[in-house]
Amino acid sequence: MAEQTLSIDGVRVPRFLYGTAWKEDDTERLTTLALRHGFRGIDTANQRKHYHEEGVGRAVIAAVESGVVTREELFLQTKFTFRRGQDHRLPYDPASPVADQVPQSFESSLRHFGTDFIDSYVLHGPSVGEGLADADWEAWRAMEAIHDGRRARLLGVSNVTAEQLRLLCAGARVPPRFVQNRCYAVLGWDREVRAVCAANGITYQGFSLLTGNRQVLTHPDIERVARRHGRGIAPVIFRFAIDVGMIPLTGTTDPAHMQADLDVFGFQLDADEVARIERCGER
Repeated sequence: MAEQTLSIDGVRVPRFLYGTAWKEDDTERLTTLALRHGFRGIDTANQRKHYHEEGVGRAVIAAVESGVVTREELFLQTKFTFRRGQDHRLPYDPASPVADQVPQSFESSLRHFGTDFIDSYVLHGPSVGEGLADADWEAWRAMEAIHDGRRARLLGVSNVTAEQLRLLCAGARVPPRFVQNRCYAVLGWDREVRAVCAANGITYQGFSLLTGNRQVLTHPDIERVARRHGRGIAPVIFRFAIDVGMIPLTGTTDPAHMQADLDVFGFQLDADEVARIERCGER
């Protein structure tokens, strides 16, 4: 049975995260529900276009103040997003160099959470589709400086290709500890990127495990596994993710599903079941 937390560079990391994208005015309420149901890892971004980080922060601050959770029990992960991924509601001065935009965005995140450190700070995707540009290295060096001050305990990167990740690992002074990618079954559940992660001591975080794989969720092999364990399809997919070494994200808005999702730690797939699910989406 998988433990519910990992230890990465001395940081306790939950093996299941609650994702807060695309929740708009419901962000505070849903984050509060997730914390009350037992989630201790929260993922967000200082990107108002798709996230409401300030709403997440209000939920976190209220949960700590009311005794639902302590700051030490929480794993807070947020992201720096380049200008092209933002709308007009920017957490930094767009006229500033990237080296200044990163700490400006980071300080804004600290204020949102009412904290003096972030557990994981993630580059929200490279600025280019292939390779790494000067702006990517400028952002990463700024993130490394924040890490040096222990205000960001771990660093990560999102929305990367395997080649981009290899380049980052080769040139980073502070290596990434996380990759967060949309995880497609038709690509072997992002097998190529996961292989680079495994070779470099990086923990893979998978999102859109359900919404990105709707055509796979009715696969007979997955339905058989669900029936055998007396579970729903979603917990089986999340359990599979944990069993192959991922940290899954869920963004469910249903309190009952929150509880069911966390129940992934109450059962385990056998090796054959894991292998069949790993293969079921491939063409």
